[in-house]
Amino acid sequence: MTQTPTPTASSRRSAAGFDLTPPDTAERARLEADLSPEETRVLLAHGTEAPFCGTLLGETRTGVFCCRECGLPLFRTGTKFESGTGWPSFTEPVDPEHVSAVHDAAFGMVRTETRCARCDSHQGHVFPDGPPPTGARYCINSVALTFVVAGEPLPDPLGRGDGIA
Repeated sequence: MTQTPTPTASSRRSAAGFDLTPPDTAERARLEADLSPEETRVLLAHGTEAPFCGTLLGETRTGVFCCRECGLPLFRTGTKFESGTGWPSFTEPVDPEHVSAVHDAAFGMVRTETRCARCDSHQGHVFPDGPPPTGARYCINSVALTFVVAGEPLPDPLGRGDGIA
C-alpha cells in the first residue's frame, strides 16, 4: 500500500490535486543525477532539441505527458495537435497551475518560456498562434516529457503519491 506523504505547512496543491511543493536540495540532486546529457541540456540549461527529432512528436495514444524531471502531469493527448513546427504542441496544460510562464528575451526574440511549476525545469515555449479553443500553442521539447498511457501509474520520483494517468 502506498502512503500519501503528510502535507507540510509549505506544501501547495493544484486544483487538479497534485503537490506543487518544489523538491528540496537532496531531492533535486537525485532527480538531476537521473537525467541524460541531452535532458540536462534542455531541462536545466534551457536548451532546445532539434525539430522533427523528438520521440514524442508522433505520440497519439491516449494518456498524459509528464515532466521528465519530477513527474508532474503537464499535458493530455486530447490537447495535442500537429503544428508543423517539429515539436509536440498542445493547446492547454492539464492544470494551468502545473506550467509557469517566464518572459524570455534570449537570442534576439521575445517569447514566453514554459517551465514545470514544481521543479522549474525548462519545457519549451507558448505562443498565441494555436487553434481554438484556447488559441495557445505550447511548443514543448519531447526530451522534457515522459509519456504515460491512460490507466497506467504516473511517474512519482518524489514519492508524493500522485495518481493514475
